[in-house]
Amino acid sequence: MKNKVNEIKISYREKLNMSKALVIKSSADAAQLIFKQWNRDTIGFQESFKVLLLNNANKIKGIYQVSTGSITGTIVDMRILFAVIIKTLSVGVILVHNHPSGKLKPSEADKQLTNKIQNASKLFDVNVLDHLIITPNGEYYSFADNDLL
Repeated sequence: MKNKVNEIKISYREKLNMSKALVIKSSADAAQLIFKQWNRDTIGFQESFKVLLLNNANKIKGIYQVSTGSITGTIVDMRILFAVIIKTLSVGVILVHNHPSGKLKPSEADKQLTNKIQNASKLFDVNVLDHLIITPNGEYYSFADNDLL
């Protein structure tokens, strides 16, 4: 027992053919996809943070929900976020979270988090292509379109 350690296994399996995956060409493409995937029962109730995982052709590998929080905020654990990004061999990401209040303007905390993720992503050669804020009424705000990335 003294010399035994846990085995670590890392795996990633694509179940869908990537040649048929959706390509994200703009913030509008990303917003349209995310609105289709977001639970309409909770978008106006509590804040959640998701990441769209992309290959180097900007094809969607998948969407992962990183955290779910309260009415006014959610906590993003950088270790979990980057574990998912690295495990999926993603080279680009689009960050997304909702504002149940319907307010589109990013808070200072939103800007700081984006900056923190963007700085960390450089260490792994991962591009943060955008950060979207979505609202229950179907509107979105793009950090990239507003020169915040």
